[in-house]
Amino acid sequence: MIFKTITHILLHAIILVHFSSIAVAQMKADSHAPIGVMGDHMHKKGKLMTSYRYMYMDMGDLQNDGSNITADTIATSVSNRFSNINGQPPTLRVVPKKMNMHMHMFGAMYAPTDWLTLMVMSNYTDKKMKLTTYKGGSGTTVRDTFTTQSNGWGDTKLTGLIHLFSTGNHKVHLSIGTILPTGSTSETDQILTPMGMRPTKRLPYAMQLGNGNYGILNGLTYTGRHQRLTWGGQYSGTEFLGKHNGYRKGQQHEVTAWTSFAPADTLSISARLKYRHDSKIKGIDPLITLPTQAANPDYYGGDVITMLLGLNWVCRSGYFSGVRIGFEAGLPLMQELNGVRLEQNFNLMAGLQYAF
Repeated sequence: MIFKTITHILLHAIILVHFSSIAVAQMKADSHAPIGVMGDHMHKKGKLMTSYRYMYMDMGDLQNDGSNITADTIATSVSNRFSNINGQPPTLRVVPKKMNMHMHMFGAMYAPTDWLTLMVMSNYTDKKMKLTTYKGGSGTTVRDTFTTQSNGWGDTKLTGLIHLFSTGNHKVHLSIGTILPTGSTSETDQILTPMGMRPTKRLPYAMQLGNGNYGILNGLTYTGRHQRLTWGGQYSGTEFLGKHNGYRKGQQHEVTAWTSFAPADTLSISARLKYRHDSKIKGIDPLITLPTQAANPDYYGGDVITMLLGLNWVCRSGYFSGVRIGFEAGLPLMQELNGVRLEQNFNLMAGLQYAF
């Protein structure tokens, strides 16, 4: 009886390995969207996929409601929202010079059924902002520059991908999820004031690691293919619930479309266009009162159109069989940002995925 049971288990394992090997051998690089598109595909029942993504974003040039502006002009002519607070200058005397962000994203997808795939994602982020402090309450004399930094775990996203229909080479699925506010919204660092003091203050909203609120995620994804050409489109939206520390992040809406060509089954080349709209922050954190544009909640949100190029590669044999590698880099084509802001210069993402 025991021998029969062991034999049955071994035969079952051999069958699973055999069909798994066939599935890996049939994997194609273009069966996934560009690495920057989240929740683009679903899995068969019982399948699990883990992923790691690295994202870098660089910001530099300054603009005011879509028009270029210099740091000197900001320091001498843009009003400081907090000028009524004792000791605050009348204009923005601390001006961001550049900002960069390194984000490490960890994710997993599991399909309990063919029509539902569950997805979880979290991230560890490192943000740095270099700023210029002008001396006193007027003029263009620079006192010095300084850098603020925040790092740690961000918010966690839990999402369900629901199959709607598939016909031939066309597929559509819905995504519904939530954001858990696991990221910090009380990060602090030492700053340099126009009077030369170096107090430790709560950093502006852009330097915080989390959004501070629970949120609702929703989206719709379409993919199609014909021979070596694939294409797709996705809408994703985010709505934050309630206020935290006196404010609530604005709604986020993103629409993206892509196409890819596979010169080989293991390699695909993609081009993607992305539009994103962010609403302004509602409310204000009473502890974020620095004489800099990043402390003003009205100076958040706007519209950005980005063009991205990418590569997908999949290994179908050998020790790394089943491993996927993706890369995507993007440049903004249009930025219409609210108020005085740092513009995006470029962004890139690289990722590793493994399904079993």
